Amino acid sequence: MTFSPDQLGGAGRAPALLIVDMQYATASRSGALARLLRRTNREADGEYRFNRLEQLVLPNQVRLLAGFRLGGLPRIFVSLGGFSSTCREVAPRLRTLERELANYLGSREYDLLPELSRQQDELLIGKVSASAFTSSGLDAALRNMAITHLYVAGVSTSECVDLTARDAADRGYDTAIVADAVAEDRPEYHDATLLTFAAFFGRVVTADEVLTELSGRLTPIGRSTPISPVATPPERDGMPSRARRAETPRG
Repeated sequence: MTFSPDQLGGAGRAPALLIVDMQYATASRSGALARLLRRTNREADGEYRFNRLEQLVLPNQVRLLAGFRLGGLPRIFVSLGGFSSTCREVAPRLRTLERELANYLGSREYDLLPELSRQQDELLIGKVSASAFTSSGLDAALRNMAITHLYVAGVSTSECVDLTARDAADRGYDTAIVADAVAEDRPEYHDATLLTFAAFFGRVVTADEVLTELSGRLTPIGRSTPISPVATPPERDGMPSRARRAETPRG
């Protein structure tokens, strides 16, 4: 299913879904970060993160992927980690952790979570820094694909998601962080990040709002009615819209 150029959400608007670092290493309770926390008697430090991922973030990312796939809109995954087992090419402040997590290309930790089940027409870009724009060809790929708008999901809210989203906004992309499709170690970090991003860089939206935007603006060729939003999970979270962005979202 494809869209004609003038159906991509209106004239000059070409959206894509960008999913950041949803890998076993740091996004799974069975991954290396969770094992490290258990081994060092800090398992409680990961409870907020992994509960949020399992109960809210992953279900919403699956819904977002379904909506973008249905509409034939671009979906892009970016992954953090080494391109070699030494991780020497990773940014210095991240290198020791990525090496300790054995998060490098070809390892299980580097793999995307199976719930997201990347398809062959979905781009996968590796990075060795927190921001996907700093150390990858993401910007060139987006411009070659004529993407103008980004919806950003993934981990962690205050680091890789935030830095990638800020860099996108700084490069002229209309950028929105999907509040209930991102996760963080602590709720206060999550809340502060979203408040700052909404105040200065772009929008903070929910998965429901993204799917509503798509359903209202995108009609695939050969269909007489817009796409229907994918059913919402029981729990909702995050800042609802730019109109209410002064409110503190609750994790």
